Amino acid sequence: MPSAVSQQWQEKATGFFSSSGVKLKEASQTAGTFVGEVAKDAKGNVTDVAERVGSMVKNRWAFLRQPATRHAVQESLISAAATTGTFLRKGITGTKDRVVVGKTKVEEVAKKTAQKSKTILTDIERWQKGVASTDVFGVPIEVTVQRQQAIKPIPLILVRCADYLILSGINSQYLFKAEGDKKVIEQLVSAYNQDLNASIPEGVNPIDVAALAKYYIASLPEPLTTFELYDEIKSARSSIHAMRNVLKMLPSVNYMTLEFITALLLRVSQKSVLNKMDARSLAMEMAPVIMWQKDRKPESYRKYWSHPPKSPSKGSMDSTPTYSAWDMLEDDGEDMDASSHIPLDDGIPVDFGAIEVIQCLIEQHNPIFTDANETVWR
Repeated sequence: MPSAVSQQWQEKATGFFSSSGVKLKEASQTAGTFVGEVAKDAKGNVTDVAERVGSMVKNRWAFLRQPATRHAVQESLISAAATTGTFLRKGITGTKDRVVVGKTKVEEVAKKTAQKSKTILTDIERWQKGVASTDVFGVPIEVTVQRQQAIKPIPLILVRCADYLILSGINSQYLFKAEGDKKVIEQLVSAYNQDLNASIPEGVNPIDVAALAKYYIASLPEPLTTFELYDEIKSARSSIHAMRNVLKMLPSVNYMTLEFITALLLRVSQKSVLNKMDARSLAMEMAPVIMWQKDRKPESYRKYWSHPPKSPSKGSMDSTPTYSAWDMLEDDGEDMDASSHIPLDDGIPVDFGAIEVIQCLIEQHNPIFTDANETVWR
């Protein structure tokens, strides 16, 4: 027989399940009602959105169909097309311009190449034939003077350089010390090798003109003071009387040219406050090219000229210099500072005796060259 406790638990369990069933049924009804309401609201929202979108599309379409709007759109399209066309035309014009510029540059390069080739061919001909009949650089000074048939026995190239410097360049700084523009000097060398009566064009830098004169003197096969009188001239540097007498032993062309060039150097030294070149400075620069011993010519000058020519054949001229000064200037090289001096350090000790001789000839020019047709510039 069941106890009173078991019966009591059965009644509680029955009441719990009965109340749970009722609550589940109520919850189910409530959830169904809520879902129905949400679905109804969502359907209403979708319908409302669809109506609004349709209304907006309809209004925009009606707006676009209006004549004013259609005209504005057409204008915008035309403007955009015109802008695009302008950009295209500019691009095509710019391309054409670039093509023209490129063509011009190609023509310039071709012209320069042709000129360079012509110069090289001319050089080769000179190397094969020896010194040409018109050459000035590298030719014995007496030969040049004989060819030019001038009144003064002085190379015309030196006369042209001196006149140019006196008239328009005596105050230029570092005359005869600065190297000058190699390309310009090369053109001048070419001009004088083709025509010994050539003139120096206006506007040439005086530095280049002074360098041209210096390089011409450096190109002579024998120095102005000659090999024979080197020792005697050097020994006479402490006496004006002795110097005057020994210089009279020089060939006439050498004597007159030496008087001319030292007169020019004297004139330059008189403007040393402006051009920074006094007699001593000029002597240091010019002595190595005016007075040097046999087989001791400063080789540092060779770098300003092309390679020496091949040895002439037996059929060539009997008397040729060891190298043609036409070829002395290098075609290609790094740009140099115009104020830098031509180096004297070529492995040969500096000849201070020669420097003192040239300084004496500059400073005591008038007392030494008393019987010469003294050079006087206005």
